[in-house]
Amino acid sequence: MGLVYAEITLQNARDVTLIPLQTTCLVDTGAYNLCIPEHVAMQLKLTKLEDREIELADGKKMLCPFVGPIIIKFENRQSFCGAMVVGNEVLLGAIPMEDMDVVVHPRTQRLIVNPQNPNFTCHKVK
Repeated sequence: MGLVYAEITLQNARDVTLIPLQTTCLVDTGAYNLCIPEHVAMQLKLTKLEDREIELADGKKMLCPFVGPIIIKFENRQSFCGAMVVGNEVLLGAIPMEDMDVVVHPRTQRLIVNPQNPNFTCHKVK
C-alpha cells in the first residue's frame, strides 16, 4: 500500500473574504487531526487557539500551535475544524475524513466520497 494524496481546499472560517487555498494533502487514516505547515497557517491568517502536546512517530513529544477555525472542502463535502501546525505538508486525518464522510478506495488508493452516501454526508447519531 502506497501513500494516498488528495486535492482539498482550505479556508479561514472567520474571514471568508480571504482567498481559499487549494492544496495537495497526504491522506492519513492513522492520524486523528488536520495538520498544516506554518506557511499555510500564515497564508490563511488563522488564529492560534492554544498550544497542544503531540507525540511524533519516533515517540518524541512536543508542543505545537492549534489554529482555526478552518473549512476543509473535498468534492461535494466540507468540514469545520482546527489544525495542528506541524510538519512540511498538509495531512488530512481521520476526524475530518469521518466528518466529511469520505473514504480511501482500497483498490485505487484514492480519496473518494462514501459511495453509500454519494450526494450528502451521512452520520450515525444514536
